[in-house]
Amino acid sequence: MQTGHELFVHGLNDILDGERQLVDALEENASDSSRGELKKAFELHRKQTQQQVKRLEECFSLLGEKPEDTACHGIRGLIEEKKAFAEEDPSEDLIDVFNVGAAIKVESYEICEYESLIDMAREMKHSKVAQLLSQTLKEEKETLKKMEGFSKRVKPDEMMSEEQKQKTSSAGTSGRRKRAA
Repeated sequence: MQTGHELFVHGLNDILDGERQLVDALEENASDSSRGELKKAFELHRKQTQQQVKRLEECFSLLGEKPEDTACHGIRGLIEEKKAFAEEDPSEDLIDVFNVGAAIKVESYEICEYESLIDMAREMKHSKVAQLLSQTLKEEKETLKKMEGFSKRVKPDEMMSEEQKQKTSSAGTSGRRKRAA
């Protein structure tokens, strides 16, 4: 790799692979979420991600390039993190909390990648490509905002174990006794 154009095409290949991985991951998130509104959000985002894949393919066409097989290790790592978490046999409510947090991480990653690609596209005067990438960036930011809203509402049913609750309550009791003395 010797030129900015080659780096740009590499970035497009990377995010294309990431988006393709996410199509499957979002289907899984929808199926294992217990809250209806969360299932629906992941299903809608999956459809949106499929359109983003098509948009990226259009970018390649506009550039006269063909997509190459590239592994997006960033997205792959986040998906592997989910698989490792699932092996811990979490409760349904914790799966929902984890999925929302994972979605926030993914959207943040994608936003950074798209902003970088848009800057490069503009530098190279690929205005139509920059426009297509900007449309996707807008969607990613909207999804991030939606997931941040979910993170305020989707909480674990139990925040602490019984042992932690007892320690907390006994610490509070001893603190009151000291103040009373």
